[in-house]
Amino acid sequence: MKHIPYVGSGPYCYANSFAMMLGADAPSTVAIEFATSSPFGMQLIGGTLPFFDPFGWTPEAGFDAALDAMGWTSAVTKSNSEEDALAQLKLALSDGPVWVGPVEMGHLRHQPGMNGPIGADHYLVVLSVDDEGVRMHDPQGYPFATLPLDDFLTAWRAETIDYGDPYTMRTDFRRVRVVQEDEAIRASVPAAMRWLSMKHPQHLPEGTIGNEEAAQRLASMIEGECSDGLRGHLIHFAVRVGARRLGDAATCLGRIDQAEAAGIASEQALLIGSLQFPLAVGRDAEAAAILRKLAPTYPRLLSSFGGKNIMLDHDDISPP
Repeated sequence: MKHIPYVGSGPYCYANSFAMMLGADAPSTVAIEFATSSPFGMQLIGGTLPFFDPFGWTPEAGFDAALDAMGWTSAVTKSNSEEDALAQLKLALSDGPVWVGPVEMGHLRHQPGMNGPIGADHYLVVLSVDDEGVRMHDPQGYPFATLPLDDFLTAWRAETIDYGDPYTMRTDFRRVRVVQEDEAIRASVPAAMRWLSMKHPQHLPEGTIGNEEAAQRLASMIEGECSDGLRGHLIHFAVRVGARRLGDAATCLGRIDQAEAAGIASEQALLIGSLQFPLAVGRDAEAAAILRKLAPTYPRLLSSFGGKNIMLDHDDISPP
């Protein structure tokens, strides 16, 4: 099947937020997402919670490398209290919009159905704040949205997010060198390979597994008895973003003449996207079979990068 790039809505909150902050000089969200290394792997956190992103990866783990590959930098601010965070935010807004996150999406009550924490991370661009609330561009599909200040601060505390620190924001986005988009993609490949190789030292919950083993285990979980929580996580978030990330990865890899890797990433995108219908309607044996087809593609993708004159700045990236 010929690779057809996807254009449309989806949960690309931090890539969209970065694009808003970088303005007219921003790379495409396709390239931004690629630069974070998010498409390169799969993990089953604690042996139970699946994500189609690299073993040990979190969004924050990829941000600085992504900005550097694209020729940008930013200042990160973290506060120890609600009062300090609000004061820092008001000060920063005097120079323009502020990138905020992670926040707990369940406290963002401008989004229909959000009434409390759900353990879902999110990123926003705050436009203004006063004693009543905040105005923001929420890349979930809510431009110029408002939210009462108490709800925003509770979300920003991020108590139910399993990575990052409370009250984190980024400001002072500066372009330090001009990098063409294809150059940024090419510069991001070594990091992608390292993540895919599962060699990044990260603190992980006990029982976390990755890539081929994670796909096989998830297949067994779904085939045995797929809980409502697991199904909802997959069909409302993990499958959607996983398929899109890999579709974008295939597009990027094709642009830098990594044809074999692009073909495998496109295959992975097709397989993950194919999970949506069977999981949504309860055809779990079909979904499990798709995951078992997905499993061996991870070592194939890593092997496909070999011998392509990609410059590495870390040691051996062969599969563990």
